[in-house]
Amino acid sequence: MQEAPGVNKGFEYARSQNPTRKALEEALATIENGKFGLAFSSGVAATDAVIKLLKPGDEVITASDMYGGTYRLFSKIYEKFGIRFIYVDTTVPSNISAAVTSNTKLIWLETPTNPLMNITDIAVVSAIAKKAGALLCVDNTFASPALQNPLDLGADIVMHSSTKYLGGHSDVIQGALVMNDADLREQLYFIQKSCGAVPGPMDCFLVLRGIKTLHVRMRQHCENGAAIAHWLRQHPKVSRVYWPGFEENAGYAIAKTQMSGFGGMISFELKDDSAENVKRVLSSTKIFSLAESLGGVESLINHPATMTHASIPREERIKNGLSDGLIRLSVGIEDADDLIADLNNAIQ
Repeated sequence: MQEAPGVNKGFEYARSQNPTRKALEEALATIENGKFGLAFSSGVAATDAVIKLLKPGDEVITASDMYGGTYRLFSKIYEKFGIRFIYVDTTVPSNISAAVTSNTKLIWLETPTNPLMNITDIAVVSAIAKKAGALLCVDNTFASPALQNPLDLGADIVMHSSTKYLGGHSDVIQGALVMNDADLREQLYFIQKSCGAVPGPMDCFLVLRGIKTLHVRMRQHCENGAAIAHWLRQHPKVSRVYWPGFEENAGYAIAKTQMSGFGGMISFELKDDSAENVKRVLSSTKIFSLAESLGGVESLINHPATMTHASIPREERIKNGLSDGLIRLSVGIEDADDLIADLNNAIQ
């Protein structure tokens, strides 16, 4: 209801705003140390809003190792509208600097990356972006605000698939953007209300509920993730483990600086990486569920090549180090010994 024509009481229409979404957006801003939050109907919808800030001829520098849905949005939807995407190894900042042109308007990062857990120095890339006059957006889904706050490191926008750790219970689809700049917030809010990819009040309630236990859950995700990563590394049938918490990893020192924990996401490869053996392992777990999502209280096992990253052409996946045999884990908060026994049974 309105007090008079064109004079509303703060909520003129639910697509523009509603009280529950407002409460969530304020909470999102708070936990990311930002001033403004915006909630969307999915993580991809939030990503889509950021790209809508651009125009034909603009260029985006992004990671060669990234979530398949983001790659699909960039390559299959926005390239045909004249936006150019340059894919580089963002863990080497000079690669980003070398790719900058006068048309560079956005640098898009994931750190840790999905699914190879690569780490990029957010503060260093922020300096590159500012020098280029470009925005820096960081997909913070894998770390969550409990472990990493990109705005504090110089990012202009933080993106989340709230479906994952923020929701935490695998019962909601939602996305989020957080920023500090008021003008940028107004631009993104205009896109949000004009394009309509907004969440309903119940979905906002579910993410608000998840945020209340985020810090507790992330503590357990980190503890279980560390236990399983170290166990996998010494397993005789495992050839390689991807996890940012190993001291010999190239990104360890950066992760130690910009993250307060290494998270619950792990990828690994088997010595016998034949399709038959990988499929057998993926289909043999009892506690780990074979599923595409991540970040919930329950543990999930995933095959990126045929699931989350199937939209990336195989030759591109292989070139970027994503093998057909790679297995990705979202380690939940169950008993770590039970999870290890489950994986061991499947691998053996």
